[in-house]
Amino acid sequence: MKKKFKLQDLDCANCAAKMEEGIKKINGVKDASVSFMTQKMTIEAEEEDFDRIMQEVVKVCAKVEPDCKIIL
Repeated sequence: MKKKFKLQDLDCANCAAKMEEGIKKINGVKDASVSFMTQKMTIEAEEEDFDRIMQEVVKVCAKVEPDCKIIL
């Protein structure tokens, strides 16, 4: 299952790349992309694990960019 999320206050492309790299390391994530230009994030993972994965995604994003919010 692939889901898209809008990001708010993502400040730089380097942060987006670090977030994407961290998200891809989460167990159960098949693919992920974070775009600074469009302020969007796409995550592909198994539907039954999505809630757990999203909790981890929020933690990863907060470490890299504390001001960035994921619009769920």
